Amino acid sequence: MWGIQKTRYADCNGSEASEETEIVVNIGGVKQVLYGDVLNRYPDTRLAELVDCSLKSAEEISALCDDYDPETGEFYFDRDPEAFKCIIELYYYGEIHMKRGICPICFMKEMEFWKIDSDFLDECCKCHLKEVEDELAEIAEKVRTILVDREGDPSAGGWQRFQMCLWRLMEKPESSLPAHIIAIVSFIFILVSSVVMCVGTIPDLQVEDSEGNLTEHPTLEVIETVCIGWFTIEYLLRLISSPNKIKFVLAFMNIIDFMAIMPFFVVLILTSFGAGMMELANVQQAVQALRIMRIARIFKLARHSSGLQTLTSALKSSFKELGLLLMYMGVGVFLFSALGYTMEQNHPDTLFTSIPQSFWWAVITMTTVGYGDVYPKTTLGRCNAAISFLCGVIAIALPIHPIINNFVLFYNKQQVLETAAKHEIELMALRTGDGELKAAPGAHKHVCGAGVWDNAMRSCHSDTYIPLLKDPRGAAGIQTPSMDTSFESTAEASEYFIS
Repeated sequence: MWGIQKTRYADCNGSEASEETEIVVNIGGVKQVLYGDVLNRYPDTRLAELVDCSLKSAEEISALCDDYDPETGEFYFDRDPEAFKCIIELYYYGEIHMKRGICPICFMKEMEFWKIDSDFLDECCKCHLKEVEDELAEIAEKVRTILVDREGDPSAGGWQRFQMCLWRLMEKPESSLPAHIIAIVSFIFILVSSVVMCVGTIPDLQVEDSEGNLTEHPTLEVIETVCIGWFTIEYLLRLISSPNKIKFVLAFMNIIDFMAIMPFFVVLILTSFGAGMMELANVQQAVQALRIMRIARIFKLARHSSGLQTLTSALKSSFKELGLLLMYMGVGVFLFSALGYTMEQNHPDTLFTSIPQSFWWAVITMTTVGYGDVYPKTTLGRCNAAISFLCGVIAIALPIHPIINNFVLFYNKQQVLETAAKHEIELMALRTGDGELKAAPGAHKHVCGAGVWDNAMRSCHSDTYIPLLKDPRGAAGIQTPSMDTSFESTAEASEYFIS
């Protein structure tokens, strides 16, 4: 049994609290004695309504609590006792703090049950609640996407259904077995093309043309042509099936895909103009530059690697830290290169001929690479070099930890969201009875995600679960959302799925 010391029940004027009105409540098996004058500080709450229960009928009392013992005057509530410990703090401190391990969404349900406004929640807890609400909205969005990938939009026409089916085939490897096979084949073509590009530069594998110049082996050119053909067909199919053509063309990864296939066709067009055109020096340089652009196809691997996508997103969220790193390095390079030039310019065999030329020495020194092509020869110059690489180590180390921390947080969040979304779909499939989602899938009460919310949910009761998708018993079922459905807020996402 736990309770609050009597000294905490003093009223606002510091006088001893009255013991005439005692309210005995049983919260999930834990008894607590409360006092009427304390509860009346917030008269609109459910606990304050218990003070005048002696004047109410049995029906009115049963509407306030789950059970009532008239002999002992004890009110029973089938609620979470740990959450109630936080709720009761409102009456003594004027604000509420959530304890660690309690699901914020479930705690808000507790506050709604006790008729307490969310404005009484402390600011730090509101920020945590906002983060969890955003995660819940992302889970709902992932569930919606999975449902669309599996079932499609029932309201779409014939061409739209074909377009959506083709889009899932080319863009959603997890949607079906053929889509997964296509993703694997595309991955193999990317690796083969990259290997062929590298092997083609080995002199022993090159052949001489009619003019005696080394060119790629014909077999490698055939393999390259086949790979480019696959990339071209893949790009065109994705473009045709894309719901938003402009957004597709301007997407970063799609620009990479275009740059990977464009050099081949430009060189093919230039070659078709004849040998006279190819003999021009400017054209030859342009062709060489276009061939070098083929290295962009290695970035196509990011389309098939969730790890590379996570790394890219983490770097995007770390622009501030990366900017600080570049600023530190820029200041250090300018400072130490100027000092190195000043200290070394009077030496007869100096390697520091100018400050801009000294930038290279400062960069390789501060990054502790030290190629040895440029080095100081005076005592002061060596002292400057020692200080420069010590400062470089510190400048690089300071922003690294926040960048790594952002990556870990983003990666863990993605794992939790993906696990929670898959958990939702698995439970929905179990509700249907045959293990597969139908057009009107059976739904379940939403468990507050996976991993970080499991411990909190074990202490919560069934009436505190968050309904993400409505149970269709007695209803026609849930309409599968379309690809054009978007949510502006958490409330809108939740309302869509439970309505």
